[in-house]
This record gives sequence, structure tokens and C-alpha cells, in this order.
Amino acid sequence: MVMEMLFGREEVTPDKPDNDGRTPLSYAAELGFEGAVGVLLGREEVNYDTPDNLGRTPLMLPSSGAHEAEVTLLQSCKTVALG
Repeated sequence: MVMEMLFGREEVTPDKPDNDGRTPLSYAAELGFEGAVGVLLGREEVNYDTPDNLGRTPLMLPSSGAHEAEVTLLQSCKTVALG
């Protein structure tokens, strides 16, 4: 998968926000890209709970779009972190 190759490179910063504070994880979660969410969550430096400039975290974004798989992946990260 191209995404795994891209985000697998050490020189790529997969948690860098854009001007709106949105990270690749927030876009992948909102758009329902389950594979991309999984790849990004596999990177140690990716924070699953980073809010954008409006205070929305990646977990909040798919909730409104009913992307069940992405919500489950993100909730499992939160559960492990709080664990």
C-alpha cells in the first residue's frame, strides 16, 4: 500500500497539522479511510487525540459521519491510553 510506504519513511512527519490544526489522522478518520487510520495509529509519534483549531479530535470527526470502523480503532487507542 502506498500509504504504508509513505508513512513508513522516517523523514515523513505523519502527525504534522495543517493551517487548520488538522492532522492526517483527523482527515482519514473523517473521510472513513479505515486502512489509513490503522497505518497512522501504528506510528508511535501519531497522537490519536490531537484537537484541531476548533477543538475537534480525530475521534469526534467520524462520529458525525458514522464511520464505525474508524471510531472503533480510535476508541481502542483511548481505552489503552487510559488503561
